[in-house]
Amino acid sequence: MPNTSMKTLFTEEAISEGGRSGTIKTPNGLPIVTLGNPLESGGEKRGPGPELLFAGAYSACYHGALSNAARKRGTPVTDSTVRALVGLNEDDQGGYHLSVELHAQLPGIDRAQAQRIMEEAHKTCPYSKALRGDTAVKLVLD
Repeated sequence: MPNTSMKTLFTEEAISEGGRSGTIKTPNGLPIVTLGNPLESGGEKRGPGPELLFAGAYSACYHGALSNAARKRGTPVTDSTVRALVGLNEDDQGGYHLSVELHAQLPGIDRAQAQRIMEEAHKTCPYSKALRGDTAVKLVLD
């Protein structure tokens, strides 16, 4: 049952024109990015693909959740990094799915504690929650 007591903190809006080879802009027309489709020749020269943008956004969101999880466990992290790898995969019916690996470096924290922090962050990260059910997310401690 959904939590009906949630409070919206903010809402962002972006408009796509031209799909994977087009542009993304704000409602007032401010350009955010021109996309490059890695499946098209020369697309990488135009700009990032949607999966790269998603990888950047997911790594930032998960990193915030990681810092919060560490703080709640009384183990604040410094100089940590999160690297996200996002793959676009085609199944045998012609459908598409994402795959994700989240790699974290948590200097000065023992492996067992770092793994627990990563798992807790994965439970609370909004991006991780949004992907549950269709996308496998692999957590890797580097």
